[in-house]
Amino acid sequence: MIGGTWQTSASARSWSFPVARIAAAMVVLPVFLQAPWVRLDPFSATLFTGVLIAAGLVLHQSRSQTASDLGSLLVGFSGSWLAGCIFWGWLRAHPVLHLPVEAFAVPVALGGLQGRWRLAATFYLSSLLGTACTDLAMAATGVMQFWPAVVTASLDQAPLLLHQAGLHLLQPLPMATLMIAAVLVMIVGRRLNPNNSNSDGDTGAMAAAVLITTLWVDGLFLLSALLQPGLSGLIE
Repeated sequence: MIGGTWQTSASARSWSFPVARIAAAMVVLPVFLQAPWVRLDPFSATLFTGVLIAAGLVLHQSRSQTASDLGSLLVGFSGSWLAGCIFWGWLRAHPVLHLPVEAFAVPVALGGLQGRWRLAATFYLSSLLGTACTDLAMAATGVMQFWPAVVTASLDQAPLLLHQAGLHLLQPLPMATLMIAAVLVMIVGRRLNPNNSNSDGDTGAMAAAVLITTLWVDGLFLLSALLQPGLSGLIE
């Protein structure tokens, strides 16, 4: 689906498509790797940030454009990874701190937008925007109230609480709010499309991929909350 969304010229396609796909994969990765790792051992998961940065710096020096781009993405991803480890490892019961913790590297990212780390900065900022949209939607639908109870509940109680949160989102007003939020994210994604004259081409495709993938991940999270709460990364 992602590949069919951003149609570019032949010259741009060879650059932006791999980057967009890799960036999308990096959005999904924390769900399957970081979440269980942080639950098991947040300290080692946090230390892994250094591995991501080191690998990113080495790859970024490669003569291969694809490897260099991957290195840049890894550096950007390391910022999101570190913030996620800190929050979910030690602060997860305080949802009000989620966005501030995730945004810790904003000054560095903004400074990197005009230099050689443009991809890294764009990935980090796009991920942060997706996180902000998710948190705002949770607050607007009233589901944020379930968050502290879910992440601090016992193993037998947490799935039930998470399921209740999912059912809350199926009520008419919360569901309408979610639909409006999803449409707004889709509109932003389309405006970042390289076909749009207002977009920034290569980095635009990557940013759009991150936002749209975040939307899919949120949808899958809601589905898991309703059908199999134990699969959620929120539950210990």
